[in-house]
Amino acid sequence: VSYKVFNLSQIEQLAEKYDMKEVSADNLYASGLIARTDLVKILGNGELKTKLVFKVNAVSAKAKEAIEGAGGTVEIIK
Repeated sequence: VSYKVFNLSQIEQLAEKYDMKEVSADNLYASGLIARTDLVKILGNGELKTKLVFKVNAVSAKAKEAIEGAGGTVEIIK
């Protein structure tokens, strides 16, 4: 499986730039960051300070811990 990978440091910047409250394939596609058919995986490099809802295809254990630590939630979609 091939994923379009985003690190937490990138997500923090994107959330600010695009005023995102939810990180999902639909939102990333609407912002022109991925193709319609891309699968999204979140990795734990960097820091996340913003409380966000993630609806993505995969997430690393470190990223999940950081997201939940910032008050956010993770939903794995198929």
